[in-house]
Amino acid sequence: VQLVESGGGLVQPGGSLRLSCVASGVTFDEAAIGWFRQAPGKEREGVGCITVSDGTVYYADSVTGRFTISSDNDKKTVYLQMNALKPEDTATYYCAHDDLESVCWYYYRGRFTSWGQGTPVTVAP
Repeated sequence: VQLVESGGGLVQPGGSLRLSCVASGVTFDEAAIGWFRQAPGKEREGVGCITVSDGTVYYADSVTGRFTISSDNDKKTVYLQMNALKPEDTATYYCAHDDLESVCWYYYRGRFTSWGQGTPVTVAP
């Protein structure tokens, strides 16, 4: 399994970014894809998760209403649309995969089998 994130960069507060997570080496009929972030000097934080079979999405309270997770199963790609970005959203963002969709129920525990290398996001004036 290989996961490749992209789309990170520098954005001003209030701006938007869309991150992508492309999966290869996996089937995409059923899977849990989680998004996580880690800021320098801080613990990894779960952002949310999607079950690709039915599109059920789970979000952390800190991003609810601002971030949206979606998937394009034909492309084996999951997106993280981030709007109304704040400086505290600055972090390296990672996606993670697991064949068991139930992993999404407790995505914040981070018990995914495979992880991407991360893409950095900086929110600053």
